[in-house]
Amino acid sequence: MQPRKVVIVGAGFGGLAAARALSGRNVAVTLIDRTNHHVFQPLLYQVATAALAPSDIATATRTLVAGHGNVTTLLDDVVGVDDDDREVLTASGERIPHDYLVLATGCSYSFFGNDEWAEHAPVLKTLADALSIRERLLDAFERAERSSDAAEVASLLTFVVVGGGPTGVEMAGAIAELAKTAVARDFRNIADRPLRIVLVEAGPAILSAFPDELPDYAARALDRLGVELMLGNAVRAIDAEGLQVGDMRIDAATVIWAAGTRATAAAAWLDVDAAGNGAVRVRPDCSIEGRSHVFAIGDVASFTGGDGKPLPGLAPVAKQQGRYVGELIWSRLQGRTASAPFRYRNWGSMAVIGRSHAVADFGTVRLRGFVAWLSWSLVHLMLLVDFRSRLTVYVNWAWSWFTRGHGVRLLTGAVQHPVRQSAAATSPTSEGRS
Repeated sequence: MQPRKVVIVGAGFGGLAAARALSGRNVAVTLIDRTNHHVFQPLLYQVATAALAPSDIATATRTLVAGHGNVTTLLDDVVGVDDDDREVLTASGERIPHDYLVLATGCSYSFFGNDEWAEHAPVLKTLADALSIRERLLDAFERAERSSDAAEVASLLTFVVVGGGPTGVEMAGAIAELAKTAVARDFRNIADRPLRIVLVEAGPAILSAFPDELPDYAARALDRLGVELMLGNAVRAIDAEGLQVGDMRIDAATVIWAAGTRATAAAAWLDVDAAGNGAVRVRPDCSIEGRSHVFAIGDVASFTGGDGKPLPGLAPVAKQQGRYVGELIWSRLQGRTASAPFRYRNWGSMAVIGRSHAVADFGTVRLRGFVAWLSWSLVHLMLLVDFRSRLTVYVNWAWSWFTRGHGVRLLTGAVQHPVRQSAAATSPTSEGRS
């Protein structure tokens, strides 16, 4: 008898956990992803700010499943699902049959209907995104070093992060430390020039999901790093030379978007009910209503927790759901139909603010400062998927902590610069990238 077929779309935390739960069992698993690697997204900002190399936080998917003989990896982009024939449709034209389907396709950033801003404000979801941001940051220092135009230098040394959640806070703090370290040690002409790092948040406070005292601490820690908080004002426009925040114009060569996410198109593939952010609404066992053979996990799923609120888009949520769904599928294949609903074990929420400062909310236990930073470091090391990554990240963190250095400040590609208009220009509109 041929083994039953399980297709998992997405090799992130959830997809990989589901594949591992089914490893070594009499079931044929196909793991599909548009890239050939698993990336540890919580540390992408450290690649973007030259603290870590891409290989420190990414591992080839085939390497991770090499010992799992019943798991096949497929490099392709899923573009749809034919639920009637139980097939997954890919960009290459293949139709992958399945008995069970696990959607772990994650999410992408949302510009709230202003998709044209994406050209000028990169996001941070992939290794390519991180490397692109790193190129922009480092190139801004290089261009400022050789420029004799005071206005241009001021713009080049202004860095704006939009979004006051954990990603935005961590990015702003890391940029502040990179800027101070890089400019003070490596550049002569701009060593005394003022740096401006701005964190923009439309709400009244950063880290709004954390208890009150932790956002207050984070705000003070960012202030000590020299990060300017701009709260209570939404972004109205972003162009090649900066952005409009409320009634204020900020000229900035580097704007990074970390404000708001939207689930990938899985709900549209299946023509099913979706939450406001596009996530698929799932039942207590992570399956989709009316389709007990289809599951959605991680950021692409809207799962209501015990408190009546959707579970947060965190790596532990995706990993626990992936493991649960893998075990559930195997249980059903063994003829056991009854199963307990998924219950999330809350590992807490954390955000790091530069060197030796962090906040952590574990429910009844709340930490801040150096102790929270140590907890954050330990948790993130343990969440990395292999020993090599844990070792290299630990060594890099130790080196950075003791030397206050960033060791991967390399420009490896051509950076496209915005074309700045001269005073004699007749057109009132800004030029795009060349």
